[in-house]
Amino acid sequence: MNPTAFTIFGIGVRWYAIFITSAMLLGVFLVTRRGKKEGFLEDHLLDVFLYALFPAIIGARAYYVLFHFSSYQGNILDMINIRQGGLAIHGGLIGAVLGGMIAVKKYKLNIRKTLDIYAPYVALGQSIGRWGNFVNQEAHGGPTDLPWGITVDGVKVHPTFLYESIWDFGLFLLLLFLRKKKEFDGKLIAVYMVVYSVGRFFIEGLRTDSLMLGSLRAAQIISVLFIVLGVFIWINGKPKGVTSTYIEKK
Repeated sequence: MNPTAFTIFGIGVRWYAIFITSAMLLGVFLVTRRGKKEGFLEDHLLDVFLYALFPAIIGARAYYVLFHFSSYQGNILDMINIRQGGLAIHGGLIGAVLGGMIAVKKYKLNIRKTLDIYAPYVALGQSIGRWGNFVNQEAHGGPTDLPWGITVDGVKVHPTFLYESIWDFGLFLLLLFLRKKKEFDGKLIAVYMVVYSVGRFFIEGLRTDSLMLGSLRAAQIISVLFIVLGVFIWINGKPKGVTSTYIEKK
């Protein structure tokens, strides 16, 4: 499949960008709609997204470049050229949270409640975005004889992009279910961090393009750290029956 969907004035628009952009726009629409039901102002949640957007892109690219620094050393233009690929989701998530925190503090929002609103739709966005990897024929696993394997460069391999897409969509549905009876703020983001990371840990073990820290896969290390942090957030959540007192009024 051609990675370029179409061209505008000689500039190619890639399928990967279409999937990612569509996922973000859908996520923002759903977040603001849900936020209104929970007492947030739409503008505040939009600002959280905007404050998170560029740090997310920078974080995703910086994370990738850091692990391939020898290839980019001395060439700043290649470091910032994301059209050539090279974005890491863990770096993007870290950057997004750090950037979004500025807006959260600016408007004095409840950080756990805000993260809970975003959590299901982050999972949904990841599920959609992974299909960009399919078009690019990247982020796949090693050889397999399983009937759902895909052929890349003449070799049948694990479609790890598909495994993660299905896992993330299942997580999205789980978070929507848990949201119906949310006992404390922070519950959804805690579940997101643990469940997503468990899936990513095992799926990462099948991939052939992992970023490495010595003999260890960086994504697996980060996944373990996310699991620990998610458990910490859960344990330190508010007691059952206590809900957030944060309400905004127009």
